Amino acid sequence: MIDSKGYRPNVGIILCNDEGRVFWAKRMGVNAWQFPQGGINDDEDPETAMYRELWEETGLQQEHVQVLGRTRYWLRYQLPERYIRKNSMPLCIGQKQIWYMLRLLTQDSSVRFDHCAKPEFDSWRWVDYWEPLNDVVYFKRKVYQKAMIELGAILGFDAIPSQLAPPSKAKNSK
Repeated sequence: MIDSKGYRPNVGIILCNDEGRVFWAKRMGVNAWQFPQGGINDDEDPETAMYRELWEETGLQQEHVQVLGRTRYWLRYQLPERYIRKNSMPLCIGQKQIWYMLRLLTQDSSVRFDHCAKPEFDSWRWVDYWEPLNDVVYFKRKVYQKAMIELGAILGFDAIPSQLAPPSKAKNSK
């Protein structure tokens, strides 16, 4: 399902533990790391899609997590030109995402990638809250930043550390 502006509806999941560290997963077969995320099917609302994606990508079910919050609005990113499939219709130029903050209520060993035929991830680790901003693919970085700022307040992370903040735009003085 692609909206009239070319964005595919999607959910993103920031899963935290009791120490405020976040689940960071390595995509199958490549050195690329991201939060769990995935598309919203036509018959789903964002929360239903979030629980389905959580199960498909991590093996965790609803009883394994607590929903702490979600973003108020859709957050959008555009795909770089080389990733746009020009021959598919309707044309998808990017994703619009609702992000969820979840707390893990079970043991780490409950995370499993072997329950589905085509796993998304092959490894994962707990990382400091802001670390994903250093590692995520460049075209998702601003969406991650917006989601993490909004949802980080739930965990007491009110501001991005200065070493991770984007440079401010200096005004020209004449």
